[in-house]
Amino acid sequence: MRKTGKSPVKISVSSGCSVGNLRFVKTNVIPALVLTVLAFCPLAGRAQATESKPTVAALGWLTGTWTLERNGRVTVERWAAPAGGVMIGTSHTYLGERMIEYEFILIRANAQGEVHYVAKPSGQPEASFKLRRATATEAVFENPQHDFPQKISYALKDDGGLVAAIEGAKNGKTRRAEFPYRPAQ
Repeated sequence: MRKTGKSPVKISVSSGCSVGNLRFVKTNVIPALVLTVLAFCPLAGRAQATESKPTVAALGWLTGTWTLERNGRVTVERWAAPAGGVMIGTSHTYLGERMIEYEFILIRANAQGEVHYVAKPSGQPEASFKLRRATATEAVFENPQHDFPQKISYALKDDGGLVAAIEGAKNGKTRRAEFPYRPAQ
């Protein structure tokens, strides 16, 4: 090393050279590179987890009016477009001219950013279900402590239909009920 009055600084690269008072020494850079990459992996993991957290807006594909006719009953489920971090839904079931069931629903994020499906069915207490999985065409909400259902899901089908389902244990048996909705005309 040349003496210039200043302490030399060694920087490892794959070939030897020098610039000013810096002397570059030929060494193996692979271990240094691996350590650098590993040092940033925890940060990359956290960023990815934050980016992939589903939002209420990502469930906008539910927006619209959906109908189901079965066993002489007509069910109409309506979802307003996401706005202000919330989706508002209603469901009404009619037998003839008489409404026999209704439900008010909110999909909203809590203070921690977790998305929940909050249902208030006719004659029952409010129940909240946490969003466990969401894609561009599917949403699955769960609450293992709820009596029935413990899972509520929605799936948009290729034919334009929407299948809602409730499932869980009831009276010691696993049950699932599907509701194949069509877009309202």
